[in-house]
Parts: sequence; C-alpha cells; structure tokens
Amino acid sequence: MSSPFHHLLATLLYAALLLQASSSSYAQLSPTFYDQTCPNASSIIRGVLQQAFLSDIRIGASLIRLHFHDCFVNGCDGSILLNNTATIESEKEAAPNNNSARGFDVVDNMKAALESACPGIVSCADILAIAAEQSVNMVPLGRRDSLTASRALANITIPGPTDSLDLLKSKFVNVGLNNDTDLVALSGGHTFGRAQCRTFDNRLFNFNSTNNPDRTLNTTYLATLQQLCPQGGNRSVLANLDLTTPDKFDNNYFSNLQSNNGLLQSDQILFSTTGDATVELVNNFSSNQTAFFESFVVSMIRMGNLSPLTGSDGEIRSSCSRVNGASIIGSSNEADLISSI
Repeated sequence: MSSPFHHLLATLLYAALLLQASSSSYAQLSPTFYDQTCPNASSIIRGVLQQAFLSDIRIGASLIRLHFHDCFVNGCDGSILLNNTATIESEKEAAPNNNSARGFDVVDNMKAALESACPGIVSCADILAIAAEQSVNMVPLGRRDSLTASRALANITIPGPTDSLDLLKSKFVNVGLNNDTDLVALSGGHTFGRAQCRTFDNRLFNFNSTNNPDRTLNTTYLATLQQLCPQGGNRSVLANLDLTTPDKFDNNYFSNLQSNNGLLQSDQILFSTTGDATVELVNNFSSNQTAFFESFVVSMIRMGNLSPLTGSDGEIRSSCSRVNGASIIGSSNEADLISSI
C-alpha cells in the first residue's frame, strides 16, 4: 500500500505533531504510546489492512470514514463500533451510518490480531486512528474506548451529503475544528471511495423543488449520473466519488470541483459558493498536491485528538463491538453495509 502520499505523511508528521505541544488536551496522547506495551501494534494493523486491501480496494476510504464519523460523536472514542445492547443504541444505525458505514469486520480482525499479540492493551479507538492514518508510524496514540454510544448525537453532528456550506462549517466548529482548512482538507478524503445514488440523486432531477437539476453540476456529468441513477431506480447503486482517479489518493478531487464534477452537493458547494474562503482553498489544493497532503495530515491529527478518553476514563475493550462484560441483543449486518464514503 505504499504510495507517494504515505511517504509524504511520514515526513510531514513531525511538524503536525507540534500541534500537540500547544494544547493540554493532547497531553496524554503520544505516537510512542504502545512502544513498551505492544511495540508491534502498528505493523499488526498494517498487515491486516494490506490483506483486506487485496480483496477490497475501497477499504482505506471506508476506514477513514469510520474514524471521521467516530470523532464527530463525543470525540474519538470508538463508539461507532459498538453494537446494540439493552442500554446502547448503536451509532451504526444512525442515519449517516446505516447501510453505508462499512469496514467493521476489518477492524474486528485487527482487534483479534492485537488481542492475540498483546491482550487488553490497544484500544479500538486507536485501532481506528492507525488504520485511518494509513499506518503512519507516528500517529499520536493513547485513546481509550467509550462505555456508551449516542445514535441521537450521530444523527445531528455528522456532516451530511446535502448539508449547506454554513451547516457544514457549524458542524466542524461545534466539535472543535474551527477553520475552513480543516473542512476543505478533510473533504479531500473523498478523493477515493464510492457513494450510493441516494446520497446525491437529489441533485439530478428536482433539486430544491425546482423541477430542474442542480445548476452547479456539469451537464455531461449530469447525463452520466442520470443514467446511472434514474428516477425510481435502485438508490443503492454506487458511483465513484472521484470521477478521474477513484482509487488513488491524490488532489484530483479538487480539480473535479473546479469543473463542476463534484459528486455530492456537500463537495461541490465548497467551490460553488462564490466569495467564500473555501473556493481559494480548493484552487490551492488543486494546483498544489503537496499543500493538500500537508493540510490533510494536520487536519487528520486535529480531528483524531478531539476529546479523547485517556488515563482511567473509559476502558480497553476486548471486542470492539461491545463494552466489556456486555451481551449483544442485536447488531447491524455487515453483509448489508455498502460503502458511501
């Protein structure tokens, strides 16, 4: 899974980690957290990820999405991984996740491998962070796992594909990501992955009850999408989020926005809102891939440090899908979950 992006992440991470030194909220997180207790943690996770990638080219995008959706609900605590119990309403069944979030089986495989090597040490929250960061060696670690989940909060805090730009910005600010660069850089995670028709077909025929398509959608691309997602058709059909290089982490996502070829309304709106600071950021990242990679690293680490449970808070789950000692009364069926990152 080596790529110029992964090599660049490693060289840029030192500068990004300076963010930790300036905030006491990061004080208990460290890229060397498991050096003594489980020194092979990152390589074990990387091995499972590489094996999964052989049969599922989308898995990297899916795991980044899981980490993203986890961090937006009460911080990065692994709550998205919990199944239903008598006292927990699983976030897997919240509207932004139900029938779209995927990769839970790969996380379970990572957890099983780690429990075999160093039982009770590596949290599920950190497993998500390492997997999402594409196994960069210096990811700050030390998160603990939550004892509960919040489906209600997941329904209102996770950014959605039809959100307005103002709503997107407010959702980022509300969790502590306070600048436009975080929004645009993290949206660049859509440089690979897939989305279901139901996440963008509102743009194709009757946008905002106008009886016309979204005017910010390239007409040639519109015709292609209308054929893929006809009115009354199967809304679970998948489309590439990046029209040009759908399985490569690069900056073409931003070039697509400049050509009005953004798939999701929440993507295209970053460029189509005249006069907003996001337009300049899109232009910069489109012309300068290194600038995008640098900003993505910083924003991913900032997101990964949102309200972590550390010290004696929470627990280290033995199984990522349930709190220690709990029994499952129902769970989402991974076979039915289709990627829409």
